[in-house]
Amino acid sequence: MINRCAILHKPLSEYAFMNSETSLTIRLRAALNNLQKCTLYYADRMQPSEPLLFTAVPMELAHSDLYFSYFEATFASLHRRVCYYFLLDSGDEQLIFYDGNFYKELATDRRELYQFPYLRREEVSTVPEWFKHAVVYNIFPDSFASSKANLHVQATELADERTGQVLHTRLGGNLRGIIENIDYIKSLGFNCLYLNPIFTAAEYHRYDLLDYFHVSPNLGTDAEFKELVVALHARDMHIIIDGVFNHSSWYFFAFNDVVENGENSRYKDWYYDLKFPVKRPENGEKPSYASFAYEPKMPKLNTSNPEVRDYFLRVCVYWLEEFDVDGWRLDVANEVDKAFWQAFKNRARSVKQDAVLIGEIWESSERWLQGDMFDSVMNYAFRNHCRDFFALGKFNPTEFDARISQMLMRYPTGIQLGQLNLLDSHDAPRFLSYCDLDLRKWRQAEAYIFTSPGVPCVFYGDELGVSGYEELDFRRAMPWQNVYFDECDFIKQLADLRKEQVVIYGNYRTLLVTDNLYAFKRELGEEKLVVIFNLSETEIDLRQYPKFDNLNLLDKEATLAKAYVKATARLGARGFAAFLLK
Repeated sequence: MINRCAILHKPLSEYAFMNSETSLTIRLRAALNNLQKCTLYYADRMQPSEPLLFTAVPMELAHSDLYFSYFEATFASLHRRVCYYFLLDSGDEQLIFYDGNFYKELATDRRELYQFPYLRREEVSTVPEWFKHAVVYNIFPDSFASSKANLHVQATELADERTGQVLHTRLGGNLRGIIENIDYIKSLGFNCLYLNPIFTAAEYHRYDLLDYFHVSPNLGTDAEFKELVVALHARDMHIIIDGVFNHSSWYFFAFNDVVENGENSRYKDWYYDLKFPVKRPENGEKPSYASFAYEPKMPKLNTSNPEVRDYFLRVCVYWLEEFDVDGWRLDVANEVDKAFWQAFKNRARSVKQDAVLIGEIWESSERWLQGDMFDSVMNYAFRNHCRDFFALGKFNPTEFDARISQMLMRYPTGIQLGQLNLLDSHDAPRFLSYCDLDLRKWRQAEAYIFTSPGVPCVFYGDELGVSGYEELDFRRAMPWQNVYFDECDFIKQLADLRKEQVVIYGNYRTLLVTDNLYAFKRELGEEKLVVIFNLSETEIDLRQYPKFDNLNLLDKEATLAKAYVKATARLGARGFAAFLLK
């Protein structure tokens, strides 16, 4: 019998979306292993004659988790206006499913069926094509470099003439250091830089902004930043900068005015939940205003205020137009009002049609990834699954596959391909620390991030073995002269594999899951990439698995391999292998 409680379809959502003006993907969820077959039937919902002429599309079992099976059909639609329904078959029962209900017969009124009103080009995923091809290197500017292959570690204080505030560094990295190491970054296979904040700010992390229209003087000059952008573009590389519009510094000009003039300040509506008189709290006092994470030095901006919105839209345009940056990573994006982000995207795209917008959102991000706000988010769910599986061993391959399946079904395919997948960032302990410095585990996770759907992002120094659990440790100085582990060649191999079209665009299908082995494949037409991981501390003989024999894998040399011996088809302890089949 069909488990009716488990059946789910949501029209005009991640369960029904456009891939192009003529291509649709339709999904349906069912109870795990409950359906033997699922068929989609679609027709022209505005067909002038009766009866409707339906086209049958067999649905593929795309993914499964611990409780559900997910069916998917991607097809070139014969019609621009579509109505559709599902035929569910459990072997002992058949039901028609539409409008969230189950039927024995099809409705005579086509308006009762599921509808895709019109395949409009504006509703196609807006992730820029260049970003789907990106391999991103994330730099925390204070920690990276001050010259070629060098960071002259020095904490400094600098009085800023524009704002009158003292600007601090901790390690002394600067723009000149980034410029002089572009070729190093390029040589590793990266084609995109993401920089944490570069604008004028008091603290070394620069998330307490004082001036949104200038590079922080202790980091460099506006001219040097322009030089960096030009140098990157000359090498066919892109650059993404960090935008902090949820909050400002408590010495930002608008907040200064509020403190000085109270309710008479023309900027009193620029901030969220002010209680007068407004003062900068001392000795642990609670602030009389909303702030980021209860940090009084970072009062929360009221981005729903038209003046605030216009000000920051000017900031958006300024860096796109004057410096030709290629996109924005947007800080604390889930706490900013959505109308602001909608306006931000419209303005950014009016200036640069292929500018990418990436939100910092740690949780499920469906609401922000519907095409009207962001193209991508920092995929911390991906990081968490990799941490718990490869590094900490909290769950087995079956549970890992279930979590990945749920994650992949969360977004339309075009959005999946643009998710910023990461293991490390300036806000999280280094992945290598979770691995207890076991490079085998770290390599497995890196291999996974580079071969999975989405855009791989590597935090500076990961390739040189940087570790650390605490903030000042995982933001430590780039170890140019004192390398912990040299994994540069490994990263190069991964970046080279990432250039393959099947790795960028191919679908993701689980191939084999056992107690100690996890294998998946990416497919794009006739091209396949098969990746196999051994999660155990003993060798695994791959010849015992017929699925690999059927693909003739063991007659081929691995494209990417660690602890793999071709002659005996054995995958070593904590080893992995990737086979590119064309």
